[in-house]
Amino acid sequence: MSFEETYRKFSSLVFNLALQYVQNMQDAEEITQDVFVSVHQSLDAFRQEAGISTWIYRITINKSLDFIKAQKRKKRFAFITSLFQHQSDEMNISGHQFDHPGILLEQKEAVEHIFLLINALPDNQKTALILSRLEHKSQKEVADIMKLSPKAVESLLQRAKTNLAKKYDEAKEKKNKIV
Repeated sequence: MSFEETYRKFSSLVFNLALQYVQNMQDAEEITQDVFVSVHQSLDAFRQEAGISTWIYRITINKSLDFIKAQKRKKRFAFITSLFQHQSDEMNISGHQFDHPGILLEQKEAVEHIFLLINALPDNQKTALILSRLEHKSQKEVADIMKLSPKAVESLLQRAKTNLAKKYDEAKEKKNKIV
């Protein structure tokens, strides 16, 4: 399969998966570009040990997680440098901008809260949850993409659900204390 065919076939898949991780269209577009640069550089070396879609899913997940880590580093650096800027009392950190297409304005706050909880999960639980629940992949497909056994994926999903429920209850309790 040529690079152009690969791009046409998988670009929307890559964009949508990246969007599940970052919830921002511009960031998802940047990740999509990074993924296809990697695909272009490695397409000749692709050994077909897994299907091409599985390979592209893995690249997308890795690029998305790397992007999130880089954003966190930038925020920490901005916070630290703002501590040393004596001319201004304001910190120059901009918060995460939630920009997900298909979310109605009245649903945006609730969905943003859910994604905040999902984003707080460990990377492997987050990935299993996104692939399974948001990308509608079977447990076997998730296992192939994550290079795990189906039983390990089942365990990750169970832990993710438990952690989400706990985080949701904690957030709800905090909100009730404020009100």
